[in-house]
Amino acid sequence: MTASPVTGLGSSRLGPAERAASLDRMAREEFDVVVVGGGIVGAGAALDAATRGLSVAVVEARDFASGTSSRSSKLVHGGLRYLEQYNFDLVREALTERSLLLQQIAPHLVKPVPFLLPTMHRVWERAYFGAGVALYDLLAFQMGSTRGVPHHRHLTRRGALRLAPSLRKDSFTGAIQYWDAQVDDARYVMTVLRTAAEYGAQIASRTQCLGFLREGERVTGLRIRDLEGNTTSEVRAKQVVNATGVWSDDIQELVGGRGQIHVKASKGIHLVVPKDRIHSSTGIILRTEKSVLFVIPWGRHWIIGTTDTAWDLDRAHPAASKTDIDYVLDHVNSVLSTPLTHDDVEGVYAGLRPLLTGETEETSKLSREHVVAHPVPGLVLVAGGKYTTYRVMAKDAIDAVAHGLDGKVAESCTDRIPLVGGDGFQAMWNARQRLASRSGLHVARIEHLLRRYGTLVDDLLGLISDKPDLAKPLAGADDYLRAEVVYAATHEGARHLNDVLARRTRISIETWDRGVGVAQEAADLLAPVLGWSKKQRDREIEYYRKRVEAERASQTQVDDQEADAHRRGAPDIVPIATP
Repeated sequence: MTASPVTGLGSSRLGPAERAASLDRMAREEFDVVVVGGGIVGAGAALDAATRGLSVAVVEARDFASGTSSRSSKLVHGGLRYLEQYNFDLVREALTERSLLLQQIAPHLVKPVPFLLPTMHRVWERAYFGAGVALYDLLAFQMGSTRGVPHHRHLTRRGALRLAPSLRKDSFTGAIQYWDAQVDDARYVMTVLRTAAEYGAQIASRTQCLGFLREGERVTGLRIRDLEGNTTSEVRAKQVVNATGVWSDDIQELVGGRGQIHVKASKGIHLVVPKDRIHSSTGIILRTEKSVLFVIPWGRHWIIGTTDTAWDLDRAHPAASKTDIDYVLDHVNSVLSTPLTHDDVEGVYAGLRPLLTGETEETSKLSREHVVAHPVPGLVLVAGGKYTTYRVMAKDAIDAVAHGLDGKVAESCTDRIPLVGGDGFQAMWNARQRLASRSGLHVARIEHLLRRYGTLVDDLLGLISDKPDLAKPLAGADDYLRAEVVYAATHEGARHLNDVLARRTRISIETWDRGVGVAQEAADLLAPVLGWSKKQRDREIEYYRKRVEAERASQTQVDDQEADAHRRGAPDIVPIATP
């Protein structure tokens, strides 16, 4: 994308040249704020700061959204279960954000999704859950916001079975259907970052924070290492934001002590199974002894999860054990007429929730609310929270930044800023038949691209016009076009094969071989864009294969320790090698 016609500040493109230019500027300039962390909260903070007129830099040690922000349940929701905890303010806040994301901020990326809540007891349970769902809908109307989703409804067992024939008849007596929303979490993070770049933010992945610059007690910037080029430099800043999720305590230690706020990691795993294994036109939500279990529609698949267990092992690569997988299968099979087995599982992924520590040792009871603190002058910490309320977390963090800056800083306006690809989306969606005719692609392909890129679809169609071969689907992952692999590197900050197969697309969890079969083709497409030698291309493919092997091995282990040991068996991603 070229320079923004609206802001004139920059481009949303995050390719190799833009990364190099950002690192160069980071070494030469002083910024109002530097954000450490390229997950959803860090991305949101960067956008919030940039749209207030502040100069912003973002550094991320790995790929954008490579941690928690690509391994969620992929839901944008109010948190129905928090009503049981009487946390009405958190639910109201999340529902307000859900409405904003659906209708104003990202209509191309966030869409409504229905869920069926089966009930066992005809009277008290239906009344109990019915009151909760009614309150959920009522809260969505408050604050003057429209819902953006249909109203809930009560169903008989027969009515529920018409929607979800796979449910076991003796497992429920009736059901309530309600609506929430879903999103491709990693793609959303990338889009927030690209929007921040359009408003002038300088952004670089694979850039590690080594420590802090200090003037007395005050933090005045960072020491960073470019992991691709293995060079170090300093980034000067008036304020630094620590938005590193489960790594928050580590970053705090770099500045001298952990501080008073601590973050505990809770592991949640999800299974991906083909759509035909569960016959249903709606998602399903089940109560468990600890939390809830979702069966979530996901294109030609279902995502089933999640668990909620403490994790104090490798945070970069949390591992799902056989025990975790069995837990999810056992609970979903309790309501299915045809049980799922391990052979039905296409993909597995594990993520870590950054929870604020409390008095309880049970992670399912720790707070999902966030905190913002000034542990030392010049440093702002934002931690906790949930994906849906990222924008509020980001606003609160930049409010704290504004307090530490001299001079007046404008109020947050991100509730009125569409993400790139969102402005004019509905009009382009309505014209999708014309787009299909003009491009030569089937309208189903155009719909796929519009739901992933919005109005930026013109960028993809431009690539295809220049190189018609890019209009072909990937062999072995035909939901995605070859153009999407190239675009991931030219516009979306992908630096490695794993970035593309695991986050820019979701091939790593949507194919039976977890993307191994498409690795060669994807690497061949990436090599000329990223300047890879044949040696580097081969290393990328080998790394990806070993990563998949390690994940598969970890998922056969009974406990976390063994699963972690096997997952650590894969080498870490290799930097770009010189030809």
